[in-house]
Amino acid sequence: MHGANARIDEETNVPNQAFDVEYLDGSDRDADSIAALHADSWRRHYRGAYLDTYLDGDVVADRQEVWRSRLTQPRESQLTVSDLKRTSIGSRLLSETARRLLRLRPEGSLHLWVLDQNTAAQAFYAARGGSRVETQLRGPFPGGGRALGHRYNWTDPTGLLSIPGITGDDELS
Repeated sequence: MHGANARIDEETNVPNQAFDVEYLDGSDRDADSIAALHADSWRRHYRGAYLDTYLDGDVVADRQEVWRSRLTQPRESQLTVSDLKRTSIGSRLLSETARRLLRLRPEGSLHLWVLDQNTAAQAFYAARGGSRVETQLRGPFPGGGRALGHRYNWTDPTGLLSIPGITGDDELS
């Protein structure tokens, strides 16, 4: 699963606010917006894993190339999703990802990679039943740099279809 972080700035905390969200498949028309969000997220969260010269450079152009390729020629085994923090949308988005995966592969499992320094995402995935099943040195990343990454796995993603007790306060991603 690939994800760009569509977000509400940390200064704008909106716990328990209801959002009416419609989940749509991404298309090549969305590539530039997703790339900008992805670049912003990397710049804020992955210093030390990615080289500063890369993050401070034209990372947006690099992400545009990647997302245009991913969304123009998506692989069957790949889903692309985004999330908003502290609004329960992350949990609902993970649930929607599982729903779509199970339609494509009813007996399938779900896994994703998260870098070691992204402890909030690790806590979020663990709280949603993900198991850390692998740790390895990842990279080299675009522009250089390496960091530990953890693979989280859901052998039975049906558990993600209904996550009880979702509130804005417990959203950790």
